[in-house]
Amino acid sequence: MAVFLHRLGRWAFHRRKTVLLAWILALVAFGGLAGAFGRDADAQLTIPGVESVNALETLQERFPGGAAGGATARVVFAAPDGAAVTDPELTQAIQQALAEAAEADQVAAVSDPFQAQGVSPDASIAYATVSYGVQVDEITDDARAQLLAVADTAEDAGLQVEFGGEATQAIPGQSAAEAIGVLVAMIVLAVTFGSLLAAGLPLLTALIGVGVGMAGVLALSAVIDLTSTTPTLGLMIGLAVGIDYALFISIRHKEQLAAGVDPQESAGRAVGTAGSAVVFAGLTVMIALAGLSVVGIPFLSTMGLVAAGMVGIAVLVALTLVPAFLGFAGDRFDRWKVPGLRRRQAALATKESAGTRWARTVTRRPLVVLLAGIIGLGVVALPALDLRLGLPTDGDLGEETTQRQAYDLLAEGFGPGFNGPLTVLVDATDADDPQAAFTETAAAVGEVDGVAAVSPAIPNEAGDTAIISVVPDAGPSDAATEDLVTDIRDLRPGLTENTGSELAVTGNTALGIDISEKLADALPVFLVVVVGLAFLLLTLAFRSILVPIKAVLGFLLSLAATFGALVAVFQWGWLADLLGVEQTGPVLSFLPILLIGLLFGLAMDYEVFLVSRMREEHVHGAEPKEAVIGGFRHGARVVTAAALIMGSVFGGFILGHDATIKSIGFALAFGVLVDAFVVRMAIVPAVMTLLGKAAWWLPRWLDRAMPDVDIEGAALERHVRAPGPELVGARR
Repeated sequence: MAVFLHRLGRWAFHRRKTVLLAWILALVAFGGLAGAFGRDADAQLTIPGVESVNALETLQERFPGGAAGGATARVVFAAPDGAAVTDPELTQAIQQALAEAAEADQVAAVSDPFQAQGVSPDASIAYATVSYGVQVDEITDDARAQLLAVADTAEDAGLQVEFGGEATQAIPGQSAAEAIGVLVAMIVLAVTFGSLLAAGLPLLTALIGVGVGMAGVLALSAVIDLTSTTPTLGLMIGLAVGIDYALFISIRHKEQLAAGVDPQESAGRAVGTAGSAVVFAGLTVMIALAGLSVVGIPFLSTMGLVAAGMVGIAVLVALTLVPAFLGFAGDRFDRWKVPGLRRRQAALATKESAGTRWARTVTRRPLVVLLAGIIGLGVVALPALDLRLGLPTDGDLGEETTQRQAYDLLAEGFGPGFNGPLTVLVDATDADDPQAAFTETAAAVGEVDGVAAVSPAIPNEAGDTAIISVVPDAGPSDAATEDLVTDIRDLRPGLTENTGSELAVTGNTALGIDISEKLADALPVFLVVVVGLAFLLLTLAFRSILVPIKAVLGFLLSLAATFGALVAVFQWGWLADLLGVEQTGPVLSFLPILLIGLLFGLAMDYEVFLVSRMREEHVHGAEPKEAVIGGFRHGARVVTAAALIMGSVFGGFILGHDATIKSIGFALAFGVLVDAFVVRMAIVPAVMTLLGKAAWWLPRWLDRAMPDVDIEGAALERHVRAPGPELVGARR
């Protein structure tokens, strides 16, 4: 493979204009398709086959004219201090506003708070439910704007008007704060290369790759449903790995130019050696992300495949566009020196690096370093024992949003459980007396601990199905509400025996609980599949059994520490103010399984790049300890820069307003930095030193059976020493 990539790098260097034109045409083509056919990424987080989803589908079938299962919104009115919503002038303003809401596009019905018990006991707050005849992903921007516009009438009368519910959620855009991560990446690149031209190359190629990938994702939205998180996740991953992969090849090119290698030949060798590591690192990430499909959850499969596609594009960019840009730079790769860094760059070329000194320290005391790393990560991981999962609610939004203010007003006026009502579906198609079944079910539900209120059963026109609204004592994210859902479902056998009816619990709160449970059940299967496939790939790359085992165990340490940090910040509230976390609660339910896929793949990046240099030294005859030090001499600087870049790109998303993206950005930034600096830069060299030559042990039968992928470039070295016609010729 190294020889093929070497030829590809030389070809891209020589045909640089053709390569650049091809990528520009791809960007224009995908951009045109996205503009013509792309849709908003607004699919809902749902899982087919779970009770709450099945019950929701039954509601839509049995209540066709009642907008059951359609999107809903709440309009919340708060009277000024000393007044009540029942005051005649305020009542009139509320009714006028709701009349306007009823005329908005796609609205099927609007409740009257004064007729439907929508006024708080102290009459300070009232709410109305706006029911739509379509699902939330079908609500147009015009319809949403018309609803929000009804606030003007009531606000003129002195009322505070806020809007909540799924129908009011606009699709989040990218914030300017995310550009901070890119800026930090540029600074790290400038310090690493000491040249603005060399620093700008990885960033520029990554941005082109991200542009092509994002345009492709938006074009695909015409035929697949995307959640609002999916494009942002693709952007996050595409930027991080795109910069890193270009960095690995570019810095190898810089080292070879300093050794006097011809620029075209240097580009070829950089792609053949560092590019081989890029291919295997990228494949590992893609396997981990595509492995999300095995859990059978559509929205998660889409997230994983989109992110895997972005990684694939980043690999292609690194292998083709990066050497093409190296061709444009020619022998002026170090042009536009960064002021103040000349002395540092000169010192790096002549003095022993900090990475080499650290490697010597680790190899002298490997057991001490190993124990310190394991114990330290174990302490950080302790909060993970209290991990709770859930889906985000309006209560997780920023305090300045109308959805959060509506949420807080409803909790103040009607109790915390009012924001998480449960819908109990009673299917009495096989009951002898459906009405008696409805009444007995409502009475039984009302007796369950944790229920604050139960509405009378509302039957459909056929009289064979009814819905009962249940208000819990606790909020939608509380563990007590999860227990309540389980307790209500436990009533099913007895009620079926007594009445012949079937009970099911649905609604957004129950849906979130079911999704969290389904994802938790899928975690072990996913972990086994992804780690197993990646283990095979790493075994093939390193021709070793113990090195992949060490890599997997190190990842598990990083993962545990990351879960611990997530719980401490987002669930317990440690450092929440510093990071802008305005509401603590359960960890996002799909984050652990998503984090396993993302973090495992990204962690293996540094494993491949660092250990491949150690194997390269070993293959070339170095003793085990010297191979570790030699690998660090070449790899530590670039892995450090890459980790800082990836951490800064992910960290930039922490500064955004969307709570979901904030938690993903934090988890990835923390996980990448911990894995790079504690596991790969400390634990890995310690373990490699302790293993010695045994690190590269491989049974002979397996060695003969496996193909030689030559990740360390031994075949390329032989190929270069005995060049063919394609290596002969003057500098181009």
